[in-house]
Amino acid sequence: MKRLKDIVKKFKKARILVIGDLILDEYVWGKVDRISPEAPVPVVWANKMTHVPGGAANVANNISSYGAAACLTGVIGQDRNAVLLRKALRKGGIDTKGITVIPQRCTTVKTRIIAGHQQVVRVDWEHTEPLSKEIVRKIFNFIKTNIKSFDAIIIEDYGKGVINAQLLEGLILLAQSYKKIILVDPKEDHFQYYRGVTAITPNCRELENAVRNLKIKDNKNKLKLDSDKLFTDRDIEAAGEQIMEYLGLDSLLVTLGEHGIKLFEKKGIITHIPTVTQEVFDVSGAGDTVIATFALSLAVGATKIEAAHIANYAAGIVVGKIGTATVNKDELLERLG
Repeated sequence: MKRLKDIVKKFKKARILVIGDLILDEYVWGKVDRISPEAPVPVVWANKMTHVPGGAANVANNISSYGAAACLTGVIGQDRNAVLLRKALRKGGIDTKGITVIPQRCTTVKTRIIAGHQQVVRVDWEHTEPLSKEIVRKIFNFIKTNIKSFDAIIIEDYGKGVINAQLLEGLILLAQSYKKIILVDPKEDHFQYYRGVTAITPNCRELENAVRNLKIKDNKNKLKLDSDKLFTDRDIEAAGEQIMEYLGLDSLLVTLGEHGIKLFEKKGIITHIPTVTQEVFDVSGAGDTVIATFALSLAVGATKIEAAHIANYAAGIVVGKIGTATVNKDELLERLG
């Protein structure tokens, strides 16, 4: 564990660029003690409302919570929710000069109603239309101007319009030319755009859907592409190897919920890392913590297997918290023992 702890202590030296869909996570907290007479639904007696960065903004917040430097690039609207998101980002010490305001576009908001420890319902407000070519060029030019100052790049693709083929093509070539680590939290119907990145971090469902969408078939391993059931462990490994080859990745990190993480590396090396979760309250945002921790570890010199182990410990901490949450350096060092 000493080696892993030494890596975590170096996090503060890293500077990470996060690109993607910016979301404001809004929480309405309360309790339920009756059912509505108007419909068979619970009545939540609300007593508190909180706001935290979500989506790509939550990844940047995770990076900042470790004491590292995070720079955020994406778009927001010109509305009340944009003000709230900027306030939350400033509180987290995140560099926001890469954010572009589009007045005619609403800021993406996910409102979750929480009764006790249970999420009752979620309401989403969003625009998912692709960005204009002008805005894409503006984002790319910002990245090009500043890329030398970053140790790694994270692409957070939530399918809200920021990440597109045009931006990714130029960005991946740019990152390769500067030999920068580039990681992607993927959207399953965009997998074909990620060719040439360092690694992607899908969950099991995203991996399964990507294989179906790409129509990747392997008669030898007999992937159950026509089944409605989740992949077996063997199917996950076969699918992961195919995605590795298809995209030319250095590694692939598949998150498996309560079953931990599976790391794929070149030359067919596959490592399953069991979960270290003590108690699960909320899995929202866990993938953001994984990719942030994985990126920071690689940025400060960790091997991929070391980075995967550290990310797995971080995920075990964050799912024990309610709502979109982060992990700090002290928490992670304590969990590492």
